[in-house]
Amino acid sequence: MKFGYSFSPAADCRYDPEQGYGFAISAEGSKNEDLKDSWPGDYFTEKVPTLLMDVPNGNYKVTLQLGSPDFSAVTTVREGLGRIMVLEAETAAGEHITRTFAVHVDNGQLKLAFGGKAPAVQYVSVERNTAIPTLYLAGDSTVTDQPSGQFPYTGWGQMIGLYLHGDIAVANHARSGKSAKTFIQESRLLRIAKKLRKDDFLLIQFAHNDEKEKEEGEGPFTTYQHYLKEHIELARTAGANPVLVAPMHRRFFEPDGTITNTHGEYIEAMRQLAVREAVPFVDLAALSKTYFEELGEERTKEIFLWAEPGQYPNLPEGAQDNTHFSETGAIEIARLVAQGILQSGVQGLNRYVVFP
Repeated sequence: MKFGYSFSPAADCRYDPEQGYGFAISAEGSKNEDLKDSWPGDYFTEKVPTLLMDVPNGNYKVTLQLGSPDFSAVTTVREGLGRIMVLEAETAAGEHITRTFAVHVDNGQLKLAFGGKAPAVQYVSVERNTAIPTLYLAGDSTVTDQPSGQFPYTGWGQMIGLYLHGDIAVANHARSGKSAKTFIQESRLLRIAKKLRKDDFLLIQFAHNDEKEKEEGEGPFTTYQHYLKEHIELARTAGANPVLVAPMHRRFFEPDGTITNTHGEYIEAMRQLAVREAVPFVDLAALSKTYFEELGEERTKEIFLWAEPGQYPNLPEGAQDNTHFSETGAIEIARLVAQGILQSGVQGLNRYVVFP
């Protein structure tokens, strides 16, 4: 199935349910993750129209021709819940380049938005491709697709597509406040189980909220490992490939400039489980520790969400958040995840990793 037409913001390109595609502007941003109703055009500093295309659920290959015959262009492309797929692609006047990426659709609409300093898109082609595998993400607020009404809060799952080539799609099921246990109790893992196919991948990152579970018997080497193992077994039952991702560190420094480990024994518990279950282990904890210490206490504010009052419309009082990320920070954390996938030699998944 293919859809293709020239990009133009003219009135005749407004979304029409009968033709099944066109541009529209949302009434307002969303603040509800579970509704998954945010549009990619709302994630730009200045809202832009979103291209809506009514399509069956599944994985799609999107091909774009970027550039303008008349001016130098700089184009950023987002899909779905604000996920950046093309970041500031530059073209000279008269130059055209092609960019291709995969999109996972689970709500009957493929959504694209084109922004940047001077965006220029000449052509959009969309083709359904059932052979494209899916990378499923299970995790917490540091991974989730943050809703547009929370921008610039951004999870690394929203940015991981920048480091994957067009032959694998991402389905981000991570949600704020979830632990390995509550992710199962709320049937979120079951939702993934119903969709997982042979040769798909399931990246699993928990700990931030597991640490807060203090009932008798709960802890890193008991319940935490137990529920992580359930994620692993589910993936393997479906013929998919589980990957454990250690939680990144928070922005807390010791007096000597080293990162404080606020996760206690949870990182080591995941590491030991990975060895015991022969599961690939992406040590995002170690990678983030090195990166944050290289940046130092002041510059890491650019990674985490520190903002002055009034700097962002969605944060009128500003923010001093040492756990969650700005969009810039999420891009960097996603880069570390991609780096960790390569370092860990995650069989099959490493061949999809690219660095733009």
